[in-house]
Amino acid sequence: MNIQERLEAYLGKPVSQASNEEIYGGLLTIVQDMASEKERTDSKKKVYYISAEFLIGKLLSNNMINLGIYKEVKEMLEKNGKDICEIEEIEAEPSLGNGGLGRLAACFLDSMATLGLAGDGIGLNYHLGLFKQEFENHLQKETPNPWMEEKSWLKKTDVMYPVDFRGLKVNARMYDIEVTGYNNRTNKLHLFDLDSVDETIVEDGIDFNKEDIQKNLTLFLYPDDSDEQGRLLRIYQQYFMVSAGAQFILDECTAKGCNLYDLPDYAVIQINDTHPTMVIPELIRLLVARGLEMDDAIDVVSRTCAYTNHTILAEALEKWPVAYLKKVVPQLMPIIEVLDDKVRREFEDESVAVIDRNDIVHMAHIDIHYGFSVNGVAALHTEILKNSELNNFYRLYPEKFNNKTNGITFRRWLLHCNPLLTELLDETIGEGYKKDAAELEKLLEYKDDENILNKLLEIKHKNKEALASYLKETQGIEISPDTIYDIQVKRLHEYKRQQLNALYIIDKYLEIKGGKKPAVPVTAIFGAKAAPAYVIAKDIIHLILCLQEIINNDPEVSPYLKVVMVENYNVTKAGKLIPACDISEQISLASKEASGTGNMKFMLNGAVTLGTEDGANVEIHEAVGDDNIFVFGASSDEVIEHYAKADYVSKDYYEKNPAIKEAVDFITGEEMMKVGCEENLTRLKNELINKDWFMTLLDFDSYKETKEKALAAYADRRAWAKMTLVNIAKAGFFSSDRTIEEYNRDIWKL
Repeated sequence: MNIQERLEAYLGKPVSQASNEEIYGGLLTIVQDMASEKERTDSKKKVYYISAEFLIGKLLSNNMINLGIYKEVKEMLEKNGKDICEIEEIEAEPSLGNGGLGRLAACFLDSMATLGLAGDGIGLNYHLGLFKQEFENHLQKETPNPWMEEKSWLKKTDVMYPVDFRGLKVNARMYDIEVTGYNNRTNKLHLFDLDSVDETIVEDGIDFNKEDIQKNLTLFLYPDDSDEQGRLLRIYQQYFMVSAGAQFILDECTAKGCNLYDLPDYAVIQINDTHPTMVIPELIRLLVARGLEMDDAIDVVSRTCAYTNHTILAEALEKWPVAYLKKVVPQLMPIIEVLDDKVRREFEDESVAVIDRNDIVHMAHIDIHYGFSVNGVAALHTEILKNSELNNFYRLYPEKFNNKTNGITFRRWLLHCNPLLTELLDETIGEGYKKDAAELEKLLEYKDDENILNKLLEIKHKNKEALASYLKETQGIEISPDTIYDIQVKRLHEYKRQQLNALYIIDKYLEIKGGKKPAVPVTAIFGAKAAPAYVIAKDIIHLILCLQEIINNDPEVSPYLKVVMVENYNVTKAGKLIPACDISEQISLASKEASGTGNMKFMLNGAVTLGTEDGANVEIHEAVGDDNIFVFGASSDEVIEHYAKADYVSKDYYEKNPAIKEAVDFITGEEMMKVGCEENLTRLKNELINKDWFMTLLDFDSYKETKEKALAAYADRRAWAKMTLVNIAKAGFFSSDRTIEEYNRDIWKL
């Protein structure tokens, strides 16, 4: 049967007479059936990728592309008067992740399946996700983000595992989502949940009773941890995930003939950041319970687990007080104490202890001592880990440290979200790049071809028109596709420096008010969620929303400058923003962004990077050369030195630089106070003048100068088109297929 026949058999009526909802339900079922026909069953050794988040995005089109039926389905629907885009809109986006960490995990699962590697994901089935972001009075408001529906990619299984907390026994139920590879096998994402979780306990916004564990355990991703109950709930969540996951892994391995002593021949557990660290002591506990001696269990686990570090920020490396762990998982403490004792017997250096003198357990220290591999996620990041942040560990275990530069699944970020560019690539360089991204380099042969350069400009313009109509439809904001789309979309965090971009916008606004009109108008677009308890991040969102109102309603300024803050930024919205971008803002303080993956998605879609020499920007710069990127700001060495000497004083920059002073003062000026909230704006201004931990003002002049260069360069359309072509052609290295091949070659050895 062809797709139409299968669909009509499911629907019991012609496609042309079915509703979009009915068609979506039918396609979901057909795709699930096709995916499970390709399920992998045949591998002795398998990787288990364990992560607190998997930002998988909508799955229908992604799965149809990977199964090779997308084009056929799209044409069949058109023939029957239906639009695949409207059918995609019906699907709820799974709220299982937040930012780059979770999106990376999703890309990795896709690439493992594409490369035919046996690899499953293990995580939690969050009912309400991070939160849905709404804007009210120019402030972020958090509301629940339910996504589970009757017809869903989630398959409830009968697999259950007991999980014990202090004074509470629960049963973890496993749900599965099929992970399809491109023209290859199907793996699985296993998500654990509690049958007793109750979404109705959520009150106003996202508040809920944090003590009722049986009802709240998997409600939210990263519940607010500004109080003790919130922090304890995170420990409950993490232990629930790893205990159920560890039992599942041992069951799968023993079913294949593993005798537990040879567990490393059957399993590699990749720990994605520190959230799943408790899998190490939990596995040891389970192995001892199944008859191994403690030393043997520790040895087995140390050869099974590997750790990926995603951050240079010390505060993001989790640390839990012993008292908290005793309140939630007292059974783990004797094992963690043994792990600490072993380290202390071997090394005198107090800084590498598992439990420090304040009775705090350092999760990353467990990962490094009791895993066989530690990897960073970009060349610069790994060097900083080795030379400074984790230098005390690198000196002990140089052989464990390695770099795996992140990648993206370019099929979703090109084939799915930019069909026009995909079509042009198919016609010019053939379709081989869909399997082997290195083939994108063939595009370089066309870098002087007027026809291709013009087509690239046309495609970009059409994508900008599509974004403009989407923003008008969804947020009532009007922007012109004949302006430069300058886009910064990512998690809202001070180190990513959305505030630097905002200060530039204020400076630009003041220039235009003073009569200096820019040659090419600019539309500055932001998208970001701030963690509910992250006060300054929420103040930055408030600043941007106030600027949006002031600037867009100013008839003198708005023809030259517009500001847009996209509400509830997620994978679906990224798919609309990224193909339309001209200038990709990657402006984190050098040395602070581990890698970044948004920078790669923008590059792949022909945006030109404006960025610091940070994270994977360094490798993008190497790939495209000086002429196809705009680099600014202090280097990571300079920044690290400023921190070491504590000699950066933001107030000096504020007092000595009139442009900075004027922009910063504007934050609490008359115009802002009319539309904004005095408390938020004053707090943010004081933060910039008196603290500015991520050195916004240090890079202001350099940022402004380089951004003006980028805006001027845009005016030469042919030269700009050539820059976009080089970026697309050089994006192949940043495929997650390449990253996963390296993980397998150097770490997993499947």
